[in-house]
Amino acid sequence: MLLVSRRGQAVRFNEKEARAMGRATGGVTGMRLRGDDEVISIEVTADDADLLVITDNGFGKRTALADYPRKGRGTMGVLTIRLTEARGELRGVMVVRPGQEVMFITQDGIATRTPVEGISRMGRNTQGVIVQRLRSGDRVASVALVADPGPAPGDPVEEIEGVEETTAVQDDAAGPPVADEPPGDELPPGDAEE
Repeated sequence: MLLVSRRGQAVRFNEKEARAMGRATGGVTGMRLRGDDEVISIEVTADDADLLVITDNGFGKRTALADYPRKGRGTMGVLTIRLTEARGELRGVMVVRPGQEVMFITQDGIATRTPVEGISRMGRNTQGVIVQRLRSGDRVASVALVADPGPAPGDPVEEIEGVEETTAVQDDAAGPPVADEPPGDELPPGDAEE
């Protein structure tokens, strides 16, 4: 797991280091913080993914999670982005993979949707690049991963072996289904036409 602070520090450690406890306990230290810094995100990590970080002023980057060493809980961790006054503090942090999309929403209500691949991949000790252009006085308010909507109507559907595709259409005006008539023009023996 990875804990990330608003001032750009990150601690990666094995979740087994934070033992299970009851609800009324104080817990253990996950990350040591300087001054008024605070933890803003906890993420489940995988070496084949990236960590996306976005600042208040619209700067961001992706960094391979494999670049974050396991330091153990209770440390100050390592730098995940070099922050300056112009960049602001961290606003959003999330684990992303190629093929996904993220959405940035500003305080003024401007929303921008972008593919993960459109955000530069950089090392931990870098400042990032502009990912959201902001108007004067505006700031990034929220960052979210766009959920996969699944196949759109008309998209080809993957066939599953042994399962036949069927289409059920019922005409409500026709009423309930009627049993099939016996084949042929003949009436059953014993019935006579009148």
